Amino acid sequence: MPGTRTIKVWAWLHKWTSLVSTVFMLLLCLTGLPLIFHHEIGHLLGTEVEAKPMPETTPHVSLDRVMDVAKARFPDKGAMFISQEPDDDRIWFVTLSDTPTSETGLKQVAVDARTGEALAEPKLDQGFMFIMYSLHVDLFAGLAGKLFLGFMGLLLLIAIVSGVVLYAPFNAKLAFGEVRRARSTRTKWLDLHNLLGIVTLTWAFVVGATGMINTWADLVVKYWQGDQMAEMVAPYKGQPPITKLGSLQTALTAARAR
Repeated sequence: MPGTRTIKVWAWLHKWTSLVSTVFMLLLCLTGLPLIFHHEIGHLLGTEVEAKPMPETTPHVSLDRVMDVAKARFPDKGAMFISQEPDDDRIWFVTLSDTPTSETGLKQVAVDARTGEALAEPKLDQGFMFIMYSLHVDLFAGLAGKLFLGFMGLLLLIAIVSGVVLYAPFNAKLAFGEVRRARSTRTKWLDLHNLLGIVTLTWAFVVGATGMINTWADLVVKYWQGDQMAEMVAPYKGQPPITKLGSLQTALTAARAR
């Protein structure tokens, strides 16, 4: 059993880390929930890109054709990356930008993977889901916002650990999950707090830890670019830029074959 002084230190940590991080954890919960159901919300708002119904055996066009269709919509921009939804291979989303490192002015074209038809130009910087995503990821503050939310995640983890340390001394004489309804309102709220805290312990810790790690993504990528990627492209330093690119479809086929 921890001593009185130790308990006071843990109680102070639990109190202030909880108070500081709670507002932002509530914000992340409220903005994260719509992101889970972004497809359903997109259908409701009419912003979801829909592929035409066709037989599942319909062959797909070459990825090079998809890229050409997208670039024809924005000939002054270059392709940045191309992606698909994990559960839907009928649509390719091609993102284009002014430079390979651009973070603003991005354009996206949704192309039917079976017909090569441009279906839509999703707006990346407006709308309800954009607001929810930006608040959830960086508070509209870029890297500084991400790192701030990561710090809030760290405070949440400290609050959870300190709460676990305090749980045993304050609940040693109570049955697990017991709520003393006959006592004062303050005592009932304390018991409910302890019950909800210990029941959601694993979930809250996993969410806090993984969320904090996700905020380091930009830093990890920059480190990789300055270390392994820099070493990989070092032999090409000083050489003129490539004017003729290889086939994107060939690269995809080779990657899928590995």
